Amino acid sequence: MSKSLDSEQLRPARMRIETTVLMSRGDQSQPTDLIDISATGVLLRRPLGWQGESGQSWVLDMIFGHDLHIHLEAVVARVSSRHIGFAYTHIPEDKQVPLWNLLGGYADILEMWKDD
Repeated sequence: MSKSLDSEQLRPARMRIETTVLMSRGDQSQPTDLIDISATGVLLRRPLGWQGESGQSWVLDMIFGHDLHIHLEAVVARVSSRHIGFAYTHIPEDKQVPLWNLLGGYADILEMWKDD
């Protein structure tokens, strides 16, 4: 068995969870769906007509259950026809612990992935 990883890499583990996210940038705002979340970013469903691009900063508002609202800043890291990948750039201090608590064990796990 070969140990070669080729294009495989390690990334923070992603937790699949469904919720609505409001993406805001300047006077633009669009609701969309969260696909998964990790310690470093989120993957969202790309809204119809979304005109953003890699490198842009957005504010993301995510509500989990009845009592957890996480508001943070993120930059567009990846864009495909169906998804937008964001990397966190600023998590307010009062939201860091709630985010890590939401992620639970996922916050400390790395997983293999292929950059296809």
